Amino acid sequence: MIIRRAIERTFTSSVFDQIRTAADGMRALEEFKEFLPDVVTLDITMPHLDGIATLEEMLKLNPSTKVMIVSALADDATAIEALTKGADQFICKPFTNEELHAAVQEML
Repeated sequence: MIIRRAIERTFTSSVFDQIRTAADGMRALEEFKEFLPDVVTLDITMPHLDGIATLEEMLKLNPSTKVMIVSALADDATAIEALTKGADQFICKPFTNEELHAAVQEML
């Protein structure tokens, strides 16, 4: 929840018009279907549906959505899997606001 709120605070009224958050993968998919965002940040570790499975489902619905995976799992295999499954960017926690901005700008 701390990272989710930090991302929300970082981008509210600066880069994106609307920001929605979800505490788990299933809720994230519900929000995605309703909102169809251009950009999504996903954690790898989420209840009910992990970030990789959520990523795959989202991209089935809208392949043009840009997805950044945010994870405390800093191993190369996790990053490679996320990028292979369609993620556009991968950033490891913890990160600074500047690092987050730079990662989003690079992704866009």
